[in-house]
Amino acid sequence: MEYKSYKYRFYPTCKQKELLAKTFGCVRFVYNHILKWRTDAYYERKEKIGYLAAHKQLTLIKKLDEYKWLNDASAVALQQTLRHQEIAFKNFFNHKARYPTFKKKSHRQSATFGRNSFRFKSGNLYMAKNNDPLLLKVTREIPSYPLHITITKDFSGRYFVSCLCEFKPIALPIINKQIGIDLGIENLLITSDGEKTKNKHFTQQYASKLAKAERNLSRKKLGSANRTKAKLKVAKIHAKIADSRIDNLHKISRKLINENQVICAETLRIKNMIRNHRLSKHIADASWSELCRQLTYKAKWAGRTFVQIDQWFPSSKRCHCCGFIVDTLPLNIRSWLCPKCMASHDRDINAAKNVLAAGLAVLAFGESVSLASLDASSSQ
Repeated sequence: MEYKSYKYRFYPTCKQKELLAKTFGCVRFVYNHILKWRTDAYYERKEKIGYLAAHKQLTLIKKLDEYKWLNDASAVALQQTLRHQEIAFKNFFNHKARYPTFKKKSHRQSATFGRNSFRFKSGNLYMAKNNDPLLLKVTREIPSYPLHITITKDFSGRYFVSCLCEFKPIALPIINKQIGIDLGIENLLITSDGEKTKNKHFTQQYASKLAKAERNLSRKKLGSANRTKAKLKVAKIHAKIADSRIDNLHKISRKLINENQVICAETLRIKNMIRNHRLSKHIADASWSELCRQLTYKAKWAGRTFVQIDQWFPSSKRCHCCGFIVDTLPLNIRSWLCPKCMASHDRDINAAKNVLAAGLAVLAFGESVSLASLDASSSQ
């Protein structure tokens, strides 16, 4: 069995909005209060606080008269935020993330409810401390009873509920087709078959509209109602850009998974590449890492194979015909002629073909591909 989240938008009633606002506020307060307590305990007494101690501290502060309003929210949601904080600390100590930061009221709000703090009955979802079902916009049926749900409110004021469910993936029929993909900026995707998928540049599409909304926001007085309205307009444009981008990536990844048994891609270090101030906005807008993430889990569920080659493999500079590697190949050169075999190459298609050959070598040798292993596999 696998786990999958089913995300739906819902439209809360006035009573539900009030309850959610209280819940978000309580979750945010508990997270920040315990985070400050744990940080102070370490710096003042060199004391390391774990989840159990943090849970006891939560029980103590809920008994205080000044914090009795914490009982207005679901106790499970408050406990769950401490589990999230514990995961954040583990990631920090494992050098996977930065030190946990305080949550802000102006940022995205969320609350997670365990199985004993919500009900799912006859297709209706009920959250704790409320008897009215959530008005969901159902786009697909939930396969099983949710393990837990997470309710979020984004910057643009939209409410979503994410249901984590168990499901059994169904593998797609096996087909005899392999493909290599090269990721780019002008063309988001170039395949070893020579097919190019244009990058829609969603940030650039809404750039003028976003700039106008941000100029309007900058003129509003801090703390005013008009500034809140202008800020909401900016958030809605950003939400439109993000939704368009993620929808496009899902369509591309689904098409690749459906049509190919093996998909090979290059490994990119986005954090290093984004330091280029001239290309950083375009690289961020392309969302290569998100595309690879989608291909990873979709390939697993569909019985396909997705492999990424070593980041130092010279896919663009290597001739896929004879294996000759040029010394330098600047980004402005989009096509080149191999001086050894005189083959003419489109830079991106040649890279995609090399990525495919290297990916197949990785599958054959079971290790990070090297030039020697690639030459050995291509000669067989």
